Amino acid sequence: MKDKLAFLKTVKPFHVLSDDVLLGVVDLLQEVRYSKETFIYHQEVTKMRGIDIIVEGEYEAFFYDSEQNKRVIEHHKTGYCYGGLSVLLNRKKSLRTVIAKKDTLVYFLHRRDFRALCQANEEFFHFFTGEFGKRMLNDEYAHFVKRPITTMEENYIASEQMYSRKIESLEYRDIVSCTSETPIYEAAKVMAEQKTSCLFVKDEAEKIIGYLSDITIRDNVVARQVDVQQPIISIMDNPIVSIDTQAYVYEAILLMFQTKTRYLLIEEAGQYVGVISRNKLLSEQAQSPFVFIQSVKLARSVEELKKKWQKVPDIVTQLLTRGVKAEIVNQVITTVSDTIALKVIESVIDEVGAPPAKFVYMVLGSEGRKEQTLKTDQDNAIIYEDKANEQRELVREYFLKFADMVSERLNHVGFSFCTGGFMAKNPKWTHSLSHWKRNYESWMRQSVPETVMNFSTFFDCRYIYGEVSIMDELKEFMDEELQKPLNRFLFHMGNNALQYEPPLTFFNNIRTFTKGTQQVINIKKAMTPIVDLVRAYALKNRIFKTNTGERLEALKDKGVFTDREYNELMQSYYYLMSLRLQKQASQIINDKSEPDNYIDIRSLTKIEQVTLKEIFKTISNFQSNIKVEFTNNLFG
Repeated sequence: MKDKLAFLKTVKPFHVLSDDVLLGVVDLLQEVRYSKETFIYHQEVTKMRGIDIIVEGEYEAFFYDSEQNKRVIEHHKTGYCYGGLSVLLNRKKSLRTVIAKKDTLVYFLHRRDFRALCQANEEFFHFFTGEFGKRMLNDEYAHFVKRPITTMEENYIASEQMYSRKIESLEYRDIVSCTSETPIYEAAKVMAEQKTSCLFVKDEAEKIIGYLSDITIRDNVVARQVDVQQPIISIMDNPIVSIDTQAYVYEAILLMFQTKTRYLLIEEAGQYVGVISRNKLLSEQAQSPFVFIQSVKLARSVEELKKKWQKVPDIVTQLLTRGVKAEIVNQVITTVSDTIALKVIESVIDEVGAPPAKFVYMVLGSEGRKEQTLKTDQDNAIIYEDKANEQRELVREYFLKFADMVSERLNHVGFSFCTGGFMAKNPKWTHSLSHWKRNYESWMRQSVPETVMNFSTFFDCRYIYGEVSIMDELKEFMDEELQKPLNRFLFHMGNNALQYEPPLTFFNNIRTFTKGTQQVINIKKAMTPIVDLVRAYALKNRIFKTNTGERLEALKDKGVFTDREYNELMQSYYYLMSLRLQKQASQIINDKSEPDNYIDIRSLTKIEQVTLKEIFKTISNFQSNIKVEFTNNLFG
């Protein structure tokens, strides 16, 4: 075993893995011998069972052309790993033909275990994507590499490209604009002449303040029979939504769905350089989940929304199978969930009439953090503006009825009632802004352990519908409070992250408990200390992002976490998230059962088990740090 371990440490990219992971790999290796001149793999024919690591001897790899001539010949010797690109890129078929040029010994690793390593370690995975990129610079090599067929099932590299493409790589249109005083009919003429469906409106200082689209003209002019001599400022739409050229395409699409805008301004170095439409972005993602999100937006009934939500497990499975990162899958689930909630809210308002006061519908917990899974319940609340005494009862009566109807419909769609009662349906969580300020003040200033444990979910609150200024005022209030001495609150918030003990025995084995015939761990509880400790650090540093990954990035930017600590926590958290989503999707699709958060340890590969042990050690180390920083008691 020691010889194999020492050898693996010399093999790229296995050299980037920890000793514990490599010891797990050693147990999985099978020795295979090939005699001289053995045809081992045939290009585009042989289905790869896994990858080969050459120990002794030599592989000759090449492409056959149409006349059976060898092309792009390469010789690989001791320490070379063959098959990674074929498994990841080419639907498990060997990219090239391979012959043993000498009597050759290889260590064989099954593709299941190889993929587990790729999923658990980004540096390991990116070695293969990087190697592919370098090889494709060779025109002859690129000529013979057959492109994957249209299905992207199990095509990690293709999905990596799809979700790593940046806005700067797209073709976007020039901005066409008019002044705010331009008559409506003249603006329409400009749109016709420029062949654009969107005209931006500028004020006297040349600042873009709104836009006019084909739909604006239909809804705000024709439908209302507005005089076309009026200035376009009287009928324009807003707000303006923009995104930087360095943002990712998938982020732009999600932003469009979240803000309901059909046009995004492209920004570079603080200047607007172009515009892109939602239709343009979606047309480039024809096989992506974003087209499904668009179909959710077009649903016309609660029953239709229910059917849409039932399709989400299939989408999650497809994305995870393609190698899409768990944090992106979370965002897709959250965007579908938000879209459904918005449709329900709007349908209730249409039914009961316009609200008698400005308000915000906010979501909490995992939904507030944009980390929803397929086992999700409702966590929401309502804040409405303060009104004079004579109107208070009327306003409260409206919002309690409104909240009840929204919660009932969401429950019917598939978002079950919160067992803890943290819903707007509960009168405790539908109140005026001043009442909510008193809530947060008491939670922070009169803090006891039970308060933090019960109400920490309210510090993951996120705006979803209504008057955003109300949410902004609440956040400003929280910011002011967090600048006051709050040692007890931060002590209990930090201590909250210590309540879960990573399930490792004294000998670093995973501690399980029995559930039926299974030996399981609770994957949700395993993730909880990361959520809790990152939330505690975020509040201490007055960071009001709610997503765990975004909080981590902000903390790294502030110097609270080093790059190494940031990477350790990010990889640990989203590896656990990926396991959790895979299990839940499998339960819904394959078992036709309700999803839960239990993972049978025996269902995991050895690599996955070793990776879990590494993650639990990471969590334990961070818990030790938080003891020092928040409780000032390393051994308490």
